Amino acid sequence: MTIVLGIDPGSRVTGYGVIASEGSKLIYIDSGCIRTQAAETLSEKLDIIYRGVNEVIHLHTPQEVGVEQVFMARNADSALKLGQARGAAIVACTFNKLPVYEYSARQVKQSVVGTGAADKIQVQAMICRLLGLEKAPQADAADALGVAVCHTHMIQGMIRMAGARKLRRGRLRR
Repeated sequence: MTIVLGIDPGSRVTGYGVIASEGSKLIYIDSGCIRTQAAETLSEKLDIIYRGVNEVIHLHTPQEVGVEQVFMARNADSALKLGQARGAAIVACTFNKLPVYEYSARQVKQSVVGTGAADKIQVQAMICRLLGLEKAPQADAADALGVAVCHTHMIQGMIRMAGARKLRRGRLRR
């Protein structure tokens, strides 16, 4: 069983989601949000994000981490702050010696919903269905769970591809 931490970084709200992957079965463990509104400066916000991600890591001991990539927003200042929040989360992961994998928002939506143009409500609904949740998590937490699900789908796909290559090689040798 592999425990995966998904992170949806944000300078105000950073979502996190923890799932376990056992073969093709996905098991919900935890999700939530790290909120930085109480902080006055950017450096305080980054510290809150770092410590929050570090706490989640120590609580659930994931083996792998998926993080959503920064997309270029209309406002360059917002994109820079988002990148810094993402950096604080990644540093917490690498400090704990965890491998970090990055996925675009389009990849996450495609993996979870089946279309890269899905909206947040569709992602929340599919996360509930995939993980057997009765109540939809908050949007940022659902996005983070989506990153974790995307990561497990990508890893499982690579394993299947590697197995298919071995199988084909075995047939070619005969």
